[in-house]
Amino acid sequence: MDILRFIAALEQVAPPELAEEYDAGRIGLVVEGKDEIETVCCALDATQKVVDAAVLAGADMLVVHHTPLWSPVTAVRGPTSRLLRALLSAGMNLYVMHTNFDHAEGGVNDVLASRLGLSRTERMTAGLVGDCSLDAREIARRLPDGGIRVYGEAGTIRRLAVVGGSGFDPGLIGEAVDLGAEAFLSAELKHSTARASPIPCLEATHYALEAPAMEVLASRMGWHYVPDPPHVVVVP
Repeated sequence: MDILRFIAALEQVAPPELAEEYDAGRIGLVVEGKDEIETVCCALDATQKVVDAAVLAGADMLVVHHTPLWSPVTAVRGPTSRLLRALLSAGMNLYVMHTNFDHAEGGVNDVLASRLGLSRTERMTAGLVGDCSLDAREIARRLPDGGIRVYGEAGTIRRLAVVGGSGFDPGLIGEAVDLGAEAFLSAELKHSTARASPIPCLEATHYALEAPAMEVLASRMGWHYVPDPPHVVVVP
């Protein structure tokens, strides 16, 4: 498939206009390669392990959620040099679907809600609130790496707010409470936010909340999914 047609198809899945303002320049085609797309790999992050696996698969395109180029690049050396060398030498394109895919129908938050079995969902500014009958142990069991941290007293949760990525914002928590949420699930929780929250905060990893959507996307589109969970050790 011609790359312009391929990009047009991705923009139907996750329209760029859905992205947050801070994503300007960090979504879409961030590394340009071959004009014809036949083999596609998909992952959460463009890590060296993922890129190397995509090269071995003969991929013409790698679609990821997080761009590896967060800041303006003023020097190409070290890990950035190795990553770009592998992409460019293979003629591989790198396409990023970030916050536009968070907000899209069937995107990160929708897949997360489905995985947790949420019903009667309502959309927040970011994320969803839905009905359920879950405790923290069951929520952890349904996530890829099987672990969460709980701040507050959370028994059986009847209505849960979920935000893929780092969504522990006091304003969002207040929005979730207004929609009847009894607990809030996201990643990268600050101590001060946890202490001030009117409902229990359930902290998972970024990977656990967002990787499922990339796996579902790969299955939906007929791509190769490349898992690369972070190595996390829990010390008792």
